[in-house]
Amino acid sequence: MEKNLEFPDLLRLIDERSTAFRAVVAAAPGLDAQVPTCPGWSLFDLVKHLGGGDRFWAAIVGAGPADAPPAEAVAARAALEVPQEREALLAWLDASTQLLLGALRAAGPESGCWTWWPASQSPQTAGGTARHRVQETAVHTYDAQLAGGAPQPLPAELALDGVEEFLFTVCATPSAWPHKPTAFDFHAAEGRSWRLTVDGDGARTTRIPAPTAAAGEDSDAAGASVHGTASELVLYLYDRIQADSLHVDGDAGLLDLLRAWEPEEK
Repeated sequence: MEKNLEFPDLLRLIDERSTAFRAVVAAAPGLDAQVPTCPGWSLFDLVKHLGGGDRFWAAIVGAGPADAPPAEAVAARAALEVPQEREALLAWLDASTQLLLGALRAAGPESGCWTWWPASQSPQTAGGTARHRVQETAVHTYDAQLAGGAPQPLPAELALDGVEEFLFTVCATPSAWPHKPTAFDFHAAEGRSWRLTVDGDGARTTRIPAPTAAAGEDSDAAGASVHGTASELVLYLYDRIQADSLHVDGDAGLLDLLRAWEPEEK
């Protein structure tokens, strides 16, 4: 069974994706370019969001175990002001990412901290935070690329970890599934698969063997099975592409129910 990415790899990928993000912004015709996958946002807004998030999570990790994010970090994010000129803005974003990476390195992967996912399958640690920030940075890099008209697939190494990270962090919950119990299988073309089971006990994800039969011949245990590259699966889960961009076996309508579900407790 494949292992999750190690902590140094997560830090490396945060740095790499932030660097790729800044390169897109540096090459864009203007900061007012609209971001199709973030309606109402310009490229400037996206930079502010990503850098503000880096600083917010740096403060959270640095504060250690807590029941809520530091009040000063919440206030700083609400009052965030950033440079308007592109070169200064990019320097601010680079500094923001380095603040996050510095806080993560100082804390170490097992150090506890507040997160918004206490009831999920992901730990409330600096390591769990790093794993999630990799994906947020990668998806927003895709957003920026799309705004520039040249979107690129997420790197496979990152995306393979990202499918599981999303299912563990965003989907897992003890809140009861309000429909008939079922399961969703996600099959990455790179050879890794997961099953999200939903029932009266909530939602939980396990790794499963990759299918050996051709798509369309999956086990009947899954109500819907989604096939695509790891990048496509992550972008689908983050609502960047639609299900019709992927191959779906079974009842595709179940995916709409999953998308619309808002558990009472996360």
